[in-house]
Amino acid sequence: MVPSDVQVHDLIGIGFGPSNLATAIAVDEHNARCQRVEDRVEALFLEKQAEFGWHRGMLFDNATMQVSFLKDLVTMRNPASDFSFVSYLHAHDRLADFINYKSMYPLRVEFHDYLSWAAGRMRERVAYDHTVTDVVPVTGPDGEAWALDVIARHAGHTRVFRARNVVVAVGLESSLPPEVTPAERVWHNLDILHRAAAFEVAEPRRFVVVGAGQSAAESVAFLHERYPSAEVCSVFFRYGYSPADDSNFANRIFDPAAVDVYYDAPVDVKRMLFDYHRNTNYSVVDGDLISDLYRRAYQERVLGRDRLRMMNASRVTDLRPRPDGVDLVVEHLPSGELTPLAADAVVFATGYRPVDAARLLGATEPRCHRDDEGLLRVGRDYRVVTDAALRAGVYLQGGTEHAHGITSTLLSAVAVRSGEIVASVAAGLAERHPAPAAATRALLATGPRS
Repeated sequence: MVPSDVQVHDLIGIGFGPSNLATAIAVDEHNARCQRVEDRVEALFLEKQAEFGWHRGMLFDNATMQVSFLKDLVTMRNPASDFSFVSYLHAHDRLADFINYKSMYPLRVEFHDYLSWAAGRMRERVAYDHTVTDVVPVTGPDGEAWALDVIARHAGHTRVFRARNVVVAVGLESSLPPEVTPAERVWHNLDILHRAAAFEVAEPRRFVVVGAGQSAAESVAFLHERYPSAEVCSVFFRYGYSPADDSNFANRIFDPAAVDVYYDAPVDVKRMLFDYHRNTNYSVVDGDLISDLYRRAYQERVLGRDRLRMMNASRVTDLRPRPDGVDLVVEHLPSGELTPLAADAVVFATGYRPVDAARLLGATEPRCHRDDEGLLRVGRDYRVVTDAALRAGVYLQGGTEHAHGITSTLLSAVAVRSGEIVASVAAGLAERHPAPAAATRALLATGPRS
């Protein structure tokens, strides 16, 4: 039973990756502009990890971001923010060095450090090591659910947090083929740095990487470079890696304005736009990395010691883990030829999928409306459409590609998307605590604060 005097937060964020980190910053900057206490958003974020971390298992030393540094946590929403990547560089005395680096794309390890730096400044708003298990509507005497109780496990105990709004941002999870079970020597690429460390002393003979996207190509390059005596086999359905379309006009699909266009479009047009522009993000590889891998393969052929083996138009048809490795069979699809292989490990770089928000919403999920395809209905402000009796807001960060387009799970839109969610929550506060008429007239006379 939750005490009646329990603190009620205006907003509780479930998950604290880049999306809800951007939300926390947007809340902080919103509150700094508020002239009335009633307009401030009281927020708390719950994160199951013990500390901030973002895809640590793929932080290769030489891997770069695929998005511009200007698409950081804040710049597209507030270029003057001191939480920008440029502010991070200045704080670490590297701004001039980065300018001379002459690139729009930072190293991934550097961008992760930027995110950690920003998360450290938001530490008071976050409860780490809290795993959310349920979200339960809180019903008042009138039968309407005015708040939500967020249930979390921490240090073996159950804790309850109450909020008028929740923002679910639990990110992506690894996606494996249905017939594949992770094992000691069968990994998803998300864990490759941690798993590969076990081979630092040993001398592996062969790795197999399955997949044709950016993560697959990066995993191939990493293993090929890290273990100079091992053969690295890249297995994928395609005839060759396909380059990502990062051309100028195609990149407009990631602009904030494109979300409005996509959201308002008919369903068939949404599908058309999504299919046309899949090659900006899905199962594609950075052109420079493709060239680098081809150069390595050609050089090895010239030197007569092939270690990088491209098994294109192929698939794995049999996979049998053993204590010290994996036995598998690769089928060449055009010819039907079967190639048995013995590998030290098999890495499946087969992509990610959004974590199903319904798994976390628990008791609240039945009150959320779905469309004809079973997908959650979501407003333009990322608020889930719910029963009228559920007055508390449920917002999604991610998992809204069907409504908002391809940027739903990407960093490109995180700054603007978070700002829109905070603005929506703040508008609800304003309805509960309307400004006095005099204050309203003064605001109209001076205009909104920038």
